[in-house]
Amino acid sequence: MPEPLLPMPADWQRALAIVAHPDDMEYGAAGAVARWTGEGREVAYLMVTRGEAGIDGIAPAESAPLREAEQIASAAVVGVSTVEFLDHRDGVVEAGLPLRRDLSRAIRRHKPELVITLNHRDHWAPGTWNSADHRAVGQSVLDAVGDAGNRWIFPELVEEGHEPWGGVRWVALANSPRSTHGLDITATLDASVASLAEHKAYIAALSDKPVEEYAREFLSMIGKASGERMGCALAASFELITTG
Repeated sequence: MPEPLLPMPADWQRALAIVAHPDDMEYGAAGAVARWTGEGREVAYLMVTRGEAGIDGIAPAESAPLREAEQIASAAVVGVSTVEFLDHRDGVVEAGLPLRRDLSRAIRRHKPELVITLNHRDHWAPGTWNSADHRAVGQSVLDAVGDAGNRWIFPELVEEGHEPWGGVRWVALANSPRSTHGLDITATLDASVASLAEHKAYIAALSDKPVEEYAREFLSMIGKASGERMGCALAASFELITTG
C-alpha cells in the first residue's frame, strides 16, 4: 500500500510553476493552482518551450502560437494571469547551463517561496517512460533554485539587475512516482477540467472523445488515486523537496 500523503505547506504567498510545455500543468496540478489562487495566493507560469512539436498534424510555426494562446486561456481559468514562455526548442530541451541561467533569471524576478515543476524522474509508473523534456526541465529547475540564490553563479544576472533570491523554501514535483505530499482538490475539479479543456487542439490530436469528457475522465482518475492516499475524494500529489 502506498504511504499516506502529507498535507502541502500552506505558509507561503508566491509560487512559480516551471514546466516544459503548454498543458503540463493541466494534467493534474491545475486543480491545486485553482485552490491556491482562490485562497489569495499568487501563482505565475513559465513554459520552457511553446509546445510547437506537440501536434503531429500541425507544423511548428503554426502550432507554437496556437498552443501559446491555449495555455494563456487555460491558466486564466485557474486564476493565473502571468504566463511566460522561453524559446527552448520543444522536444530537444537540454539540461545545460543556458537553461539553468534562464530559469535562475526567472526565479530571481518572480521571487517565489514555492517552485512547482513536473516529475523529472525516468518514469511515471513501472512500465512507463517520461519524456526527455520533462526530465531535463525538472532537473534544471532543482539546480536553478540553488543558482538563483548564489551571487557568484551566473554573475551576469546581477549585472542585468537580477539580485540573488534565496527565498525558495520548497520545490514540488507534480505527479511524481515518489509523491510525498498532497492537496485536496475535490472542490476545484470543475476548474481543473475546464483548464485542461482549453487545450482543444492538443487534445483533439490525442483523443476522439469530446474535449471536456476526456479531461474529466483523466483528471478524475488520477485525482481519485491520490485522494485515496489523503483520505479525500480527489487530490493533487507532489514530491516535496525542502530547499535552503
